[in-house]
Amino acid sequence: MHQIENEKGSLADLLTKVQTNQSLKEDYTAPTGDLQLVTKVTEDGNPNIPEVILENSGGVPTKTFRANDVALQQIASKSEIDIRTVRRLRDHYPTELDTVINAIWQKEPKGVMLRTFTDMDNSDTGVLRALTSSSYKVFDNEDVLQTTLPQLMDSEANWQVVNGTVTDQRMYLRLKSLTQVGEPAVGDKMANGLLISNSEVGMGSVNIQQLIYTLACLNGMQTENKSRSTHVTSSRGTDTWSLLTTEAKQADNQALSLKLRAVVTNFADRSTFDQVIERMKMAHEDKVNAPLPQAVDTLCGILKLPKSDNNKVLDGLMATLQQSGYNHGTPSRATFVNAITAVGNQDSTLEDNREDWSRLGGKVLNLAPSQWNTVAGVAA
Repeated sequence: MHQIENEKGSLADLLTKVQTNQSLKEDYTAPTGDLQLVTKVTEDGNPNIPEVILENSGGVPTKTFRANDVALQQIASKSEIDIRTVRRLRDHYPTELDTVINAIWQKEPKGVMLRTFTDMDNSDTGVLRALTSSSYKVFDNEDVLQTTLPQLMDSEANWQVVNGTVTDQRMYLRLKSLTQVGEPAVGDKMANGLLISNSEVGMGSVNIQQLIYTLACLNGMQTENKSRSTHVTSSRGTDTWSLLTTEAKQADNQALSLKLRAVVTNFADRSTFDQVIERMKMAHEDKVNAPLPQAVDTLCGILKLPKSDNNKVLDGLMATLQQSGYNHGTPSRATFVNAITAVGNQDSTLEDNREDWSRLGGKVLNLAPSQWNTVAGVAA
């Protein structure tokens, strides 16, 4: 059993945050007929506050929850209304917003789950973090960590935490191996890595993904080795609202826990890392003949990125060309892989988007030869 190296205290901070959140959670299943939206008008210039009231069978308010932005997006989605319209109604026509949503909830009833944080000072109020379907499988961040951390500690990969954080949408834990290290080109040292992520609020799957870290900058590239498990289980009865018990959650989660343990063990295997290093060696040989700004524009078009991202990728490319392993010779496919992943690593405010850039880095590595030749300016 190995202690997980954790020089920056990231793991301890993450565990504290996850455990604190766990103590505040309450989940309810209910028909939408038991819900009422009441938008509270603010006087300080801040956005008005949508509140969801959970009523008992007699229509008496029982619980009141302030909807955060994730929950508001889901209220809009389940009502088949564009979120931009809902936000406009919230800020300028709150009474009309309440009327429309409440009419849909009453006339088109469906079972839902309310994921909430209760207020420590008043158990009858709290924050609505998510409004999901009643079939949503609760596999919380604490469940993910309790399942995977023992496997990580038992691994010969000798994992070190790179960072760990929790946003309103997802939890992220990134690790790199201290023993599984390769060098696909002189100076370009890379380490095996893992991304463990989860959304408690319906914004994504339970995800374990192999990462490859460039050690000079700790940009992480996602490989094609991954495992995703959706938060869906059999429908629960929702004739009346009820608090979802711990026992009900645990019954849903046993099989998923076993799967996650097996995946962590598999991705710690040296052979999966060595295969990616061989692919990166080949990528260093795929040279770019086209002018770099042109190659960036072509690549961004293939990746279907918005035009506003082209300069971000070009900045990532310029930063990459200063790094060991990339600061000599002709730029290559490997250079562009690192440039793409650098975008997500450069702006810490993009935490929920960093995974997208990491995944795009892996996509560049595996572009079909015809697509890469177009980027590189190489004749077919």
